[in-house]
Amino acid sequence: MKITDIRTSAFQHEMARAIGDANNPRGRSLYAGLAVFLQTDAGLTGVALGNPGQAGAIESLARDLLIGQDARGVIGLWQRMADFAFKGGNRGAITDVIGTLDLALWDLKAKAAGQPLWQCLGASSNRVRAYASGIDLCLSDAAIGAFYRKQAARGIYAGKLKVGLDRESDLRRIAIMHEALASSGVTPVLLIDSNEYWSPKQAIQHIRYFERHYELFWAEEPARRWDVAGLRKVSDAVGAAVATGENLDDAADFRQLISARAADILQIGVGTGGISGAWRVAQMADGFDLPVSVMNCPGNFMAHFAAVLPNHIWMEVVDAGRDVVFAHDSRVEDGHIVLGDAPGNGILFDEEKLAKYAITQVAAEASPSPWGRRVGAGLVVVGE
Repeated sequence: MKITDIRTSAFQHEMARAIGDANNPRGRSLYAGLAVFLQTDAGLTGVALGNPGQAGAIESLARDLLIGQDARGVIGLWQRMADFAFKGGNRGAITDVIGTLDLALWDLKAKAAGQPLWQCLGASSNRVRAYASGIDLCLSDAAIGAFYRKQAARGIYAGKLKVGLDRESDLRRIAIMHEALASSGVTPVLLIDSNEYWSPKQAIQHIRYFERHYELFWAEEPARRWDVAGLRKVSDAVGAAVATGENLDDAADFRQLISARAADILQIGVGTGGISGAWRVAQMADGFDLPVSVMNCPGNFMAHFAAVLPNHIWMEVVDAGRDVVFAHDSRVEDGHIVLGDAPGNGILFDEEKLAKYAITQVAAEASPSPWGRRVGAGLVVVGE
């Protein structure tokens, strides 16, 4: 089954609600994406979601390294692409490009086998435990309560709240999330995420304050992703587990976290070099008895990958309406993402909607963090 061509289509649309964090508290309601189609001489097409700003790089890398190759050799093709990026490093934008093509390759491999991706990857179950994540710093108290009550009605009892700007406001919103999740009938499991906004000392002070009121399962990105000593300091000083890794690119970036015992839970996803790249991290973590958690994605398609991991605890579900231009073969019920049996990753793009929402340039407000990291974040060290 030889790869013959690649096609991409950029799109942009309004989400069902705004999302925002400590670095972008105003939030954004636009979502921009890239539909990727990897075609073969067998009449099968592998599809993936990518970054519209990388369309040219995705098409170029595919034509240079993948056209004419057997699409079923996914791991080997991933390594071929990673080796190509070696000089500059498998980091940043090139990692996202490789990851997007890797997703399309895995979709092709599963379709060629006539299997859903979770089965092709070797999972024995199509169910993945889920936690709710509002990305909700821009939401009103009422909207936060409504979001977590909706997820509780689907059987989800774990939730993650964005925090970092105002301790008292954060505590009030944690209480709202707790009360909403309790409607599931199960004792809520609480997670917080400050998106690298704090210094380690600030993180310890804030987390200890929250822990005087609630038990926290994890504190996500309480310090900068590369601050191994700072993350270890936080982990040793609080009851909550430290979760981090979503913004790291390669398995090599996780080695120091593991060897220094600086992270209690490793977070992996599309940005970790697609499925093949994230799998390397998950296997390395499993060798050290460390759990992993798969990050959110539109349509929850990465649950296919999460299903095969023995050390996976739960996957992030955002439910913000990022699936306007495609259908997906999964649902959320009884606290789990339940994957379907359609061959491949379950994504089916709607060509009419792709045409309707097609763009040639991404709006600035569609960027995940239009202003980057906020001025002053983590630079004022409190109490040291």
